[in-house]
Amino acid sequence: MESYYGKHESFIDSLFDDFLTQDLPVNICQVLPCDLNTVLSLSILLKIKGEGSHRQLSSTIKFNIEKPIPHVHTHHCKIIIIERLPSGVFADPFELEHLLHRAVFSDVAVFGDTNLELPSALSNLSVVEVHKDVGLNIFSHNKNLLEFSIDLPLHSRYPPLDESGYVEVRLKAPDLFLQCSIQEKPHNRSCLFKLQSDDAKADLTWSIPAGKRSSARIVGVVTFVSAFLSVLSIIFSTQVGQHKVLKQC
Repeated sequence: MESYYGKHESFIDSLFDDFLTQDLPVNICQVLPCDLNTVLSLSILLKIKGEGSHRQLSSTIKFNIEKPIPHVHTHHCKIIIIERLPSGVFADPFELEHLLHRAVFSDVAVFGDTNLELPSALSNLSVVEVHKDVGLNIFSHNKNLLEFSIDLPLHSRYPPLDESGYVEVRLKAPDLFLQCSIQEKPHNRSCLFKLQSDDAKADLTWSIPAGKRSSARIVGVVTFVSAFLSVLSIIFSTQVGQHKVLKQC
């Protein structure tokens, strides 16, 4: 993602897709199959956990290594997850940094709009890049099923008013990559693969509570009356205090 934002100021889906296909050295590796999806099958299940404006996006990733590659040198692999967050949702960089220090992730970074105070209407897209270690020498033997979960804390921004009382935010399935570092002489080799999920419909929708326009008028009137009465109370208390001081004199 850092390479993408070195060329573009903001995140646009079409530009990012072009970046993946044209600029990244994806699926180019001499020691592993160019199309790694022929060796393993992948599935991903997304779920929103928690209540209110602070949730967790839980991604359960499963993949089967169907055809072991016994002649590969010692290698260590990690999975890279790219979460594209719409304008109504954000990830707190400080919270993610805390999780990184606890070794929940091997690496994590937030790109794009990281202004946490902006409402949904004034914010832009952001992207979270998460790295998770998968293991050592995973292609040297058939491990059958590998499964792990990643819980990404998310927060909703202040949504615009809506008469239904809710605003729906669509979270798309993440982009998944597998990066393997292969020990070879005289130099180590790093290979990057884009993984394809078997799940055609992995997207989900988050319903965020929103204020109603009809209720906004009532709230405005009540707020004005409360503020007016508070001012009158302060003036009355001040005058009573001054009157007591004059009597004592």
